[in-house]
Amino acid sequence: MYHGNTARDRGGGMYVERVQTGVRMEKRLVKVLKALAEYHDVSLGELLEGIVLHAFDHRTPFGAPSLELIRKLKEVYGLDYGAEASHTLRESGEQGTGNREQGTGNREQGTGNRE
Repeated sequence: MYHGNTARDRGGGMYVERVQTGVRMEKRLVKVLKALAEYHDVSLGELLEGIVLHAFDHRTPFGAPSLELIRKLKEVYGLDYGAEASHTLRESGEQGTGNREQGTGNREQGTGNRE
């Protein structure tokens, strides 16, 4: 259980404020995640929150049945890579320059304070 300065309802749930994000992820990975969220009857955001919170606590977010489902979904959607690829994925058409902001300009340049 996570503790902090947040209100909890009588059912033990925690009230939180959620924000919209502009996260970009690999297409096949998103398809697997969406299918997994649908199977568990939760939103994609709720699934990702659960995965991240488990990872932060050094716990696995999935039991054997979900891991088997993930294996099947990866096959269905052609997701043919695993954790070993986590720091090697690049956008299609991206040059091998090592610049993560390829095509978007230099974040250091421009006007205004970017906090």
